[in-house]
This record gives sequence, C-alpha cells and structure tokens, in this order.
Amino acid sequence: MSDFAATRWTLVAQARGNDPASKAALSELCDAYYKPVVAFLACEGRTQDAARELAHEFFATILAGKSLGGAERGRGRFRSYVLGAVKHFLADHRERANAEKRGGGAENVPLDTATSAGLSLPSQSDDDRRFDRQWAFTIIARALDTISSELREAGKAAHFLVLKPWLTGAGQSQAEAAVQLGMSESAVKVAIHRLRQRFREAVKAEIAHTVPAESDVDDELRHLVAVLAG
Repeated sequence: MSDFAATRWTLVAQARGNDPASKAALSELCDAYYKPVVAFLACEGRTQDAARELAHEFFATILAGKSLGGAERGRGRFRSYVLGAVKHFLADHRERANAEKRGGGAENVPLDTATSAGLSLPSQSDDDRRFDRQWAFTIIARALDTISSELREAGKAAHFLVLKPWLTGAGQSQAEAAVQLGMSESAVKVAIHRLRQRFREAVKAEIAHTVPAESDVDDELRHLVAVLAG
C-alpha cells in the first residue's frame, strides 16, 4: 500500500472535504457505509423504508459538507466517525421532533460539533454491534466484488464462481472443483491458496481506505474478524 496517503479517508481528512477529489472520495465512503447506517437506524423499531429515508438525510448532510469542516487525521477510523456522527444526527433529529411537538423550534447542531470535541461515546451497545457487523459484511462484499472483477477481466470468471465458496467458508470438495474447472486437485489447492491471499489483500485494501494510517489496518482487520466471529 505504497499509495496509502491517497486512500479515501486520508484524502478527505487532508483536504477537509472541499476539493473535487476529496468530495468524490467522501461520496464513495458514504456509499460503502450506507447499509451499516440503515442497519443502525432500523434498530429502534423503524421500518426499513423509514430507516433508509433517515439514512438519506444523514448522508445528504455529510455530502453537503456540513459535518467534516474540522476533519483531520486525528479523527481516526471512518467507521468510528460515522457511528459517532449518526448518533449525534439521531439525537438532533429527536430533539427537533420533540421541539416541533412542543410547538417550538430547536437549534440545528452541526454533526461535527460533538465529534470534533472528542466527546466520548458509551460502550458498544447491541445497536453498535449491528452497525459494525453490517460494516464487516460490506467490507467482505466489496472485496469479493473486486476479486470477481479481476478474474472476470482475466477471463477466469468460472474460476471465481467455483472457488468463491472457499472464501466464504462453504467450500465443496476440491475433487469436484477440479472436475468442474478441468484442473488437477493439486492445482486447485494452489488456486484456492492464492485466491485466499488475494482476498485478504482486497479486504485490507478496503479497510485502508477508512483509517488514518497504515499502522491501523491490521487492528481494524482484527476488529472485523472479531465482529464476524461474534
């Protein structure tokens, strides 16, 4: 990852979200975190439609540049930033709703007010774990899409379809895979080994886009594994 400094979150943080490149990077990050945010917002009994509508409002606020004005490397992982930001967005949303019920207006607090102030969040709740679990699934899905595209471009789409189960823990017998691909079993073993290595690289590359430093990637990878194991 020699080009680590150009990954999405560091680009957004360094440019403070103002130039076209950082705005494009932010848009990609928001797209990647859409499902985790919807999963979090659906935890309080909202319907999926209601959760998606609220998620659209949340990300529209971010994309409009109203929450990253103080973005810096020190903000840490984008996953943590988004979870903190959506919590404060939700709290503000509730406050405005309550104010409307009382017949008055409520001051609209920018999303980065609390997060940039270093406000400590409570220990991880079930809602937080649901967010992180959906985040982990999203990272895995994006890594699989990357590998699928690579093999398809290399003319090996069939290899991915047959060998993909060994990446998701549901592999058939290697003998059956060898027959389907017209390969020897030993060649299939080598192909599976290489595919797993490439999958791990693809997952780490996805994670690298969301952390402030290369040294954070392995910690975030361990967190992903722990989330999926839990």
